[in-house]
Amino acid sequence: MISHPKSFEDLIRQLREMFNSEEVDIEQVKSLMASYQTNPSDWAKFVHFDKFRYTRNLVDAGNGKYNLMILCWPQKIQSQIHDHSDAHCIMRSLSGTLYEVRFRWPESNGSTRLDDLSRMEKIDETKLDSENPVAYINDSIGLHRVENRDPVQYAVTLHLYCPPFTQCNTFDEETGLNETVRMTFDNEPKKAMPTYTVRKMSSVTNMVGEITKEMLLFEQSV
Repeated sequence: MISHPKSFEDLIRQLREMFNSEEVDIEQVKSLMASYQTNPSDWAKFVHFDKFRYTRNLVDAGNGKYNLMILCWPQKIQSQIHDHSDAHCIMRSLSGTLYEVRFRWPESNGSTRLDDLSRMEKIDETKLDSENPVAYINDSIGLHRVENRDPVQYAVTLHLYCPPFTQCNTFDEETGLNETVRMTFDNEPKKAMPTYTVRKMSSVTNMVGEITKEMLLFEQSV
């Protein structure tokens, strides 16, 4: 029986209880995350913005069974197309609006000749906001890219990956070629520089000043 979390800490506690079981119903995990009423004061301590890329901030390591993290998305930033290393990925919007764009796995004959390569095929896209806050994907469904298309508003999302993974594959949309990248957390002490990359959707005038102002307003609001 799922009870609506009273706070972010209560959500973390209930997730831990779910994953104490040998078998976990992913649909119940999705329902639990969807039932959380987002409150910025609950999760503000995990919010760390970077001016030019999204950040990954660990919330709970889940006793090795899952990773729960908060991702922070500046304006006009998107991830690369990527897989999930055979893990379940549940994403819950906490603030702002994002788009999940799904792609089919590229067909590969082992050739890297440009004449043999083709643009990746989009499957669909989903808008994530307060009215539709949860998305789910695994590698059998396809690949995806997450985008903050807004030129003004930042976005914050909560992600659960089960089981945890430390690397994934990113894909070039034009060719389908992939490379393996190592995943790190931006709130780890003495962390190495992240090896994953993001691609700017377009240039934004005075990005640094806008992001800094947005972060200050966010901190004041909580």
